[in-house]
Amino acid sequence: MFKSLVVGAVAAVASAGCALGPAEPPPLRGSHAVLFIGNSLTYSNGLPVMMQAVAQQVGDTTVAVAVVAYPDYALSDHFLQGTTRDWMRRRTLSHVVLQQGSSALPESQVHLREWTRQFAPLIRETGAEPVLFMVWPTTARLFDFPNVADSYRSAAAAVNGIFAPAGAAWVEYARATSGLDVPNAAAYSALYADGLHPTVLGTYLSAIVLLERITGALPASLPPVIPGFPASTEVVRALQRAATVALAANPAYPHAVP
Repeated sequence: MFKSLVVGAVAAVASAGCALGPAEPPPLRGSHAVLFIGNSLTYSNGLPVMMQAVAQQVGDTTVAVAVVAYPDYALSDHFLQGTTRDWMRRRTLSHVVLQQGSSALPESQVHLREWTRQFAPLIRETGAEPVLFMVWPTTARLFDFPNVADSYRSAAAAVNGIFAPAGAAWVEYARATSGLDVPNAAAYSALYADGLHPTVLGTYLSAIVLLERITGALPASLPPVIPGFPASTEVVRALQRAATVALAANPAYPHAVP
């Protein structure tokens, strides 16, 4: 079932004018024109299309999305390849969402921050703001959640960009549903598909965090329905509450860091 959902989500991305791989994304029309740059954590379950579909649930048709994402890519890979930079220069955008791996280790934090700095001037040339999409560690390194948050928060602060604490929302959901202040792997089982990639629930939780940071749509204002996926009202409301807590605890614009 999960495999069929992934295939369906990828098909939805393609039909919505997004690109996975070398195909150039089309021009985006909408006051919230969002380009996602990342890897499989972004394109799993069609995260950009999920965010757009959630916006449409509340009547917001201003969100248009495209994605340039390759397996195992870091921001440096996208930048050095060159094609992503060329495509950006020919577009007017509102936001560019940046994502790579967990970037929890000290050297990885430096890498994320430095390549975010490389992308930031190009992003602003398109009229857009950079958005740092905080992801999550593997289930073998759950202790790294705080380091992942610090890494993406620091990268956002380095370019006066937006911090989207999706991974922090994962922690809040695991805490709330397990009753554990430091959740174990079992507490995250609804969010991880394979120890790294998200389930549809994990993708939805990330999507509503990003949507709030991009359009201001409050998670509590959303209907208790995941587009195209059967989930109980109770589960969806719990995801929305987790997003609300994480967003409240993490300012959109972090204070600058050295």
